[in-house]
Amino acid sequence: MLIVRACRAGDFAGLMDLARASGPGFTSLPDDEAAIAERLAQSLAAYRAAPDPAVPARYLLILEDVARGAIVGVAAVKAHAMTDRPFFNFRVLTIGQASFVANRRFDMRLLVLTNEYSGATEVGSLFLAADARGGGIGRFLAQSRYLLIASDPARFSKTVFAELRGVVDADGQSPFWEGLGAKFFRMSFVDADKLTGTTEGQFILDLMPRTPIYADLLSAPAQAAIGACHPEGAGAKKLLEWEGFAYDHVVDIFDGGPLVACPRDSIRTLRESAVYECAIGNEALSGNGLAARVDFGDFRALRTSVAIDEGRAVIGPAAAAALGLSAGDPIRVWSDKS
Repeated sequence: MLIVRACRAGDFAGLMDLARASGPGFTSLPDDEAAIAERLAQSLAAYRAAPDPAVPARYLLILEDVARGAIVGVAAVKAHAMTDRPFFNFRVLTIGQASFVANRRFDMRLLVLTNEYSGATEVGSLFLAADARGGGIGRFLAQSRYLLIASDPARFSKTVFAELRGVVDADGQSPFWEGLGAKFFRMSFVDADKLTGTTEGQFILDLMPRTPIYADLLSAPAQAAIGACHPEGAGAKKLLEWEGFAYDHVVDIFDGGPLVACPRDSIRTLRESAVYECAIGNEALSGNGLAARVDFGDFRALRTSVAIDEGRAVIGPAAAAALGLSAGDPIRVWSDKS
């Protein structure tokens, strides 16, 4: 049985294993013990604290293989992203250039530094161990983030976004970085990526150019990387689009990866889920879906057979035990109608 749950104090070793496996470019899961320990501690505190938009709470979700007692995946929701540190992106604008004298008319892309998503809710850090990929597990972990948001919407912004990893090769080389960022930061992509994940990000504010940049001045590989997704992120992009997220012509300042956004209450899993009274019945139920506790501080979710019957959600005994629910307790359910 796989279950998604709120993080616990004993999750550090499992998180570090995932961080080491994530590779370069995965800024939100750095291979740095101090950074992972700090994020785990912050998340534990966030689950216990009252909601506060001024506090950049990050909620870590753990995917656990219950039979093995192993952590096989992680995801996160930042309630109000980057209210305590710089959070810059490039907005990609198209401007028209024209001259009647020269008989020329063409469009050019312009990269403009912006921080317009500061304070919005970010979903991200989704990573699965190699042996946990496939079979819809990534989709389950991704959807669990929206069930968490649904359990206490007041903790989160009305706008939700996700940053997708851009084009970075196995050696940590990013064509967008080499064509733009390296010229201003005078460091490798890997070093800049590590600084982003382990510091407050002041160096971005110090070194990033403030004036708009014409994309046509960049190398051809750098131009091609603007808004392009890492091959391993193609599945995540499709899942986000299925939920209602759309590319907002905003890209990461380091690797050029796309930012996608959606109004919180329009996210498909959140919108289609509902709270029912829990009932415990036969394991051989007809419908499939996701079921979750509505207790935010002890959030748990799993894929299970579920049947909706006169305002009750009927699940099997094993699922009820895994969620820590008894008959009559509230339960949030998303039914898979596909």
